[in-house]
Amino acid sequence: MLKDSEHFEPLGNGIEIIVNELFHFSTDTILLADFAAPRKNSRAVDLGSGCGTIPLLWARHNRTAEITAVEIQQQGCDMARRSVEHNKLNIKVLNADLRELKGKLPFGYFDLVACNPPYKLAGSGITNPDEEKLLARHEESCTIDDVTAAAAKLLQFGGRFCMCQRPERLADVMQSMRKNSLEPKRLRFVQQRQDKAPKLFLIEGKRGSNAGGLVVEKTLFIEDGAGELTQEMKDIYGSYKEAYL
Repeated sequence: MLKDSEHFEPLGNGIEIIVNELFHFSTDTILLADFAAPRKNSRAVDLGSGCGTIPLLWARHNRTAEITAVEIQQQGCDMARRSVEHNKLNIKVLNADLRELKGKLPFGYFDLVACNPPYKLAGSGITNPDEEKLLARHEESCTIDDVTAAAAKLLQFGGRFCMCQRPERLADVMQSMRKNSLEPKRLRFVQQRQDKAPKLFLIEGKRGSNAGGLVVEKTLFIEDGAGELTQEMKDIYGSYKEAYL
């Protein structure tokens, strides 16, 4: 089951995921999975799923949802498939480019699309010579426009699109969502603690919804004044927090 450099990480409720140095999960992944959580009997897709963390987190408490993971890198897909098999879950893993999903997934079918995209613009900063790490961290295989366009095609009318990004990309994300008929409806900023600026935002848009009505939710703080996890973060981490931290 496990290959060289791989190990299992617990995700709670008896679910375990295969990770390695390249394909693993972060706090951002966990927060997006919680923010986007699919409803009962819904049809959900995670774009750029890596080793399948978000679909596995969704499946911890929702065994009625129809969940699909889309990942462009073969290694991530292989790890996700083995994790799905190990946990005996009904999750579809598709090795595909999110820009080329026509004929691979039904358009206008899904209730929820989520994506934790690369945060860095293509060509920005110091690029990694390792192609797999480059794809994971920079917009080499997909841009924000690529992600929102793919989500809009997959979603049925009124379906939800959720993603996370760095605050400096907020204008880009909202502009791209509206260009692709995904109206921003929920926005939440994430701060390490109260004396720090936001490090992340979580956003939800609805396909075909009327403009306006954006709700800015209260800021999510990761730590309290004593440097300990806030109660909300403890609740989100749940039964796997000790293993992850």
